[in-house]
Parts: sequence; structure tokens; C-alpha cells
Amino acid sequence: VQLQASGGGLVQPGGSLRLSCAASGNGISINHMGWYRQAPGKERELVARITRGGTTTYADSVKGRFTISRDAAKNTVYLQMDVLKPEDTAVYYCNVVSSAWVSYWGQGTLVTVSS
Repeated sequence: VQLQASGGGLVQPGGSLRLSCAASGNGISINHMGWYRQAPGKERELVARITRGGTTTYADSVKGRFTISRDAAKNTVYLQMDVLKPEDTAVYYCNVVSSAWVSYWGQGTLVTVSS
């Protein structure tokens, strides 16, 4: 399974970014998809996750500001990030868990929130 993430960049506080991650692979069957992030000097943490059935989970720190969505036909997951704060600065990693419960990671995309 290959994961291709895109959409990171530099944004001012209060701004928005949209991350995308497309999964590809022969016969891929996905259970759930999500985004994690890792800030400098900190551990990787879950940002948001969406199950095959559409159930979503968010970190408390992003609730009400971030929205995760999924296009099952395209095996693509999106993370709409609004009202960004400097503390959202991190490398964001796409994660996919297959139906066989194997976890795959994308290469990471840097999000920098700064004025």
C-alpha cells in the first residue's frame, strides 16, 4: 500500500489548510483512515480518524476546528483544518489501517502556523 499525502505548508494563525492522502495498492481494502501529527520534541499523536462506516474521532485540541472526511471510491482521506493555531505546527502523517489490521504510514507533510 502506498500513501501519498499533500496539502501542507505555511499559514498564518486563524488560517486554513486542507490535507489530502490517497492510498493505492492492488486489492486494497481499508478499515479506517486517519491523521497523526508530531511536533518537535513531542510524541506522535492522533489528530483525527474516520472508520469505514464514517465514525469520526478527534483529539480534544482540534475539535470544532478540524474536519476529517473520506472518499471511499478514491481511497482518499482529507483533513480540513480551520482556525489554525501556532500549536498546530507539526509534521502531519496520514495513516491507513487495512481490513487485515495492517497499519500503513504516509511520508509526512509539514504544517507551519506562524505570522
